[in-house]
Amino acid sequence: MKKNIRYAGFWIRFFASFFDTLFLALPVGIIIYFVSDGNWFDFSQYQHNIQMAMNGNMHALDQQPHTSLTWEFVFEISVLLVTILFWEKWHGATPGKKFLHVKIVDAFTCKDINNKQAITRSLAYIPSLLLFGLGFLMVAFRKDKRGLHDLIAGTIVIYEEEATPHS
Repeated sequence: MKKNIRYAGFWIRFFASFFDTLFLALPVGIIIYFVSDGNWFDFSQYQHNIQMAMNGNMHALDQQPHTSLTWEFVFEISVLLVTILFWEKWHGATPGKKFLHVKIVDAFTCKDINNKQAITRSLAYIPSLLLFGLGFLMVAFRKDKRGLHDLIAGTIVIYEEEATPHS
């Protein structure tokens, strides 16, 4: 592995994920919602729950909207495919990572990740999340800033070399 690697820590990765939700997942979600002709989930129930909560009703979340698992699956696969396309085009970066000048690379060679690593890393978000988010929180406490999903996929998240100021 190369020396002088600047690992991307918890907060920069958190904000990259936030930007990806806004600029990647949300647009895909809007498209899927309209393609499903509104059958993905009952948006009116969400609106009703929000209105009840705004009025101080303690039972606002008692009734959850009906969700189509088929359309949820289409959404999840679509986000995965779009993410992998960005990783290939931008050498391990999504829009959020690109904006913040970080990228995902192979942990041992520091070269671009391959599709197997990309898919493994994406699927490994599930155990990272299911363990009460500890798989993501690990990033804050490890010297190499790797989360469980990084360990499973053999990846690291580093700052782009171009992001460092030139003298």
